Order: sequence, then C-alpha cells, then structure tokens
Amino acid sequence: MWLWIVGVLLWGYAVGCLHGSVVAQKISGVNLKETGVKNAGASNATIVLGKKFGTLVAVIDISKGAGAVLLVHYFAENAGFSEAFLALLLFLTAAAAVIGHNFPFYMNFNGGKGTATIIGVLLAIDWQIGLIGFALFVVVALVTDFLVFGVLMLYVTLIAMAVLADGYWPVVIATLLFAIAIWKHLENFQRMKERSEKRVSMVFRNNKTKN
Repeated sequence: MWLWIVGVLLWGYAVGCLHGSVVAQKISGVNLKETGVKNAGASNATIVLGKKFGTLVAVIDISKGAGAVLLVHYFAENAGFSEAFLALLLFLTAAAAVIGHNFPFYMNFNGGKGTATIIGVLLAIDWQIGLIGFALFVVVALVTDFLVFGVLMLYVTLIAMAVLADGYWPVVIATLLFAIAIWKHLENFQRMKERSEKRVSMVFRNNKTKN
C-alpha cells in the first residue's frame, strides 16, 4: 500500500513539473517567468504572447493533469483495490500533479498556479462533475471579470468531488489544495485591492491585436 502511495506521489509530481510554458518559451524565445505577471501558466502566456500560445500552454497543462490521474486509475483499478483506497490514490496523484506544476524543482520551486492542471485532474477523476466545474470556472470568471474567482470554483468542485468519494482523506487533500490555491493567488487579491489586476475582458481585448 505504502509503495503505491509513494509511487503515485512521485509520478504525479514528475508529470506536474512538465510545464507547457517551457514549450512556449522554446518556440517564442520569451521566458514567461520574467515578463507579464511573471507566472509560468496559460493565463500569463495569453497576456504576454497571445491567445495561440495561451491555448498551447493550457492544452499541455490540462493534458498532463488528466494523463497523470488516468494512468494511475488504470493500473490501480486493475490491482483490485477498494474504492476508498482507489479514491485516495487518485486524489494524491491530483495533488502531486498540481504541486509539481506550482513548485517545479528546476524553477526554484516557483512555477505556475495550477489552473490548467486542476482542470485536467477534475476531468480525469469524474469528467461529468469536471465539466460542471469547468463551466462554473468560465461563467464566474466572465461574470466577475476576474480569473481568480473562476479558479477558486475549480477547487470548490474538487472538494465536492472529494465529499462524494469514499473516505475522508480525499476531502483533506482537496481542502489542502484549496488552501494552497488561495495562498498562490494572494498577489492577485493584492493587485485587485490596488486596482491593477488584469481583467478578463482586458486580456481578450488586448489579444485581438496579437492574434
């Protein structure tokens, strides 16, 4: 059992460290950690490089989150584990993938904020609830005009998934991820207070000239 737990944590973290922003940097020559809001994620790629690069980074980061969880689900399900232990492994993998994205060792543990990656793991754990979470993310972000509020809805969805899963550990894991998300977005809240946070509508408006 412990070998599985350690294994999925290492696997999830390793996959999470595979950043779409690195691919974007190789193609464009622009280091996203040194420009824009200095974040290695799809939102900053969109702000700095335009919609096409933002989409590229998002697809890569969503895919890695989904792929990490789906592979663990395949092997763990065939191992004949209980539903509770399977749920634990899936949520551990999800957490490790997000943490790998947020704190990659080769970026001095300062990567992105996990938005695209959490979308991927939500879809992999339960695609139906994951789609609901994604819809909430889009609607809330557009209605409030701030991406961060939509992002928080993704973590609320993860917590809802955890409540529906077997055992209490998924709830603990999802809650910890929510706390990390709040912490990673403190700078966004500070910029909102200072009225310097980029609005969703502004990003799309600016990108019309880049694409």
